[in-house]
Amino acid sequence: MTMPLTSESPPSRPVASVAGVAAGAAAIGGAELLAGLLPGAASPIIAVGDLVISLQPPGAKQFVVDLFGEADKVLLNVLIVAVAMVMAAGLGLLARHRPGAARIAIGGGAILLLAAGLRDPLAEPITTLVVVAAAVGIAVGVLGWLLRLASRRDLASLAEMPNWERRRFLGTSIAVVGVAAVSGVAGRVLLDRGRLNASAQMGSIPPPTATAPPPSAAASLDVPQLSPIVTPNRDFYRIDTALLVPRPDLATWRLRVTGMVERPFELTYDELVAMPLHEQFVTIACVSNEVGGDLVGNALWSGVRLKELLERAGADPAATQIVGRSVDGFTAGFPTAWALADEREALVAVAMNGEPLPPNHGFPARLIVPGLYGYVSATKWLAEIELTTLDAFDGYWVPLGWDKEAPILTQSRIDVPRDGARVEAGTVAVAGVAWAPDRGIEGVEVQIDESGWEPAELSAAISDATWVQFVRRWDATPGEHLVRVRAVDGNGEIQTDQKTPPPPDGARGHHTIRVTVT
Repeated sequence: MTMPLTSESPPSRPVASVAGVAAGAAAIGGAELLAGLLPGAASPIIAVGDLVISLQPPGAKQFVVDLFGEADKVLLNVLIVAVAMVMAAGLGLLARHRPGAARIAIGGGAILLLAAGLRDPLAEPITTLVVVAAAVGIAVGVLGWLLRLASRRDLASLAEMPNWERRRFLGTSIAVVGVAAVSGVAGRVLLDRGRLNASAQMGSIPPPTATAPPPSAAASLDVPQLSPIVTPNRDFYRIDTALLVPRPDLATWRLRVTGMVERPFELTYDELVAMPLHEQFVTIACVSNEVGGDLVGNALWSGVRLKELLERAGADPAATQIVGRSVDGFTAGFPTAWALADEREALVAVAMNGEPLPPNHGFPARLIVPGLYGYVSATKWLAEIELTTLDAFDGYWVPLGWDKEAPILTQSRIDVPRDGARVEAGTVAVAGVAWAPDRGIEGVEVQIDESGWEPAELSAAISDATWVQFVRRWDATPGEHLVRVRAVDGNGEIQTDQKTPPPPDGARGHHTIRVTVT
């Protein structure tokens, strides 16, 4: 395929840039649509995004989460498209005089895209190759077509075009971008729904062998806008490295138990959920959570005891680390002793709040380990449990500067009133949540300005593995006030006031808000 420029007067630089942007948009849109239609094909945008994530320097994760929270993945997608458009404009400029060099550059980009796409363990090489080849064909074809359209002498400059010719070129370019946008959105919708419709595969989860009693009425305090004691699935935070939620095919998915074991084995999904299932409420948190942040939640998890799987495999006593591996290649590791301790029940969870695991939260299975931050323990889309040693392997986040052992710190958060709120003088409820899994919360104290710490009322704890609600009735007087909170865990340790950022092992300090009383 060629891009001849038959005119002696090539298009102006703005015209060539517009042609390049339109061609780039068409290539991306067409590739995204094909990726959504073809089984196992890798999306070029997702592939590049995953590559960027894998190359991130230490500290980048916390910086992005601090700025954008759970919108970080949307931002990365937008940034990739924006950079691609800038590069496409440059290719349009290159093609003005050197169309062959532009084609070579497009081919080089295609090789990089293919390499990035094939890094995805779920990607099918053939369909991914078809997507990349189609993107190249669309880019070369559309760029050549638009440059030929604009290469006549009287079209050399947008400013010099007759009105109808200028409208024709710009209208054609806009139409190409519009079709590309629709194609890209359609492709992303298909990708998000999953090429294999994971929801239809789930079926029903057998009833648990050991059920958790529902929270008593005393587990919740009657305070408006206070975080519920059980976080609904739709509101549960999501922080992970997956730009596109993996959709494993249950026909081929297996959970493998490998490594330092006497009897390695694997289970199908039906075999896994047929094992005795146990329920427990567990609060989990992201290590990126700032003091007072919302990257924490409490849910009812149902699954197979990790201990039972390790006993079945015959874990080597010398194995000191359990590594969870996701279907997309993510890894997290934690001490074997943490899972085997009698006082806690680590689960391979298959259900969340009475429903099969939502795709965003790890379907078909994930690890839930009470008391550990998610980055070392809560592997979603679980495919393998490997027994090894702490010295032999580092999980994904450890080389990026995060601690290898990461117990959740004692934390508390004020939900109401909000920071900066204006409230009327009189009795004001200062309420929120506190957590220290799996030590539990012994008490919560609230301080107004520089006065002494006063105890707050606590809700009844579901267990030591969950958060509790608290409320302190404050006789608020007019003026501006600082309100602080601190928790005391089940070991009697008081939450520290020494401030630290989340890296490398979690944020410390007292959540403090400013309130104006009128």
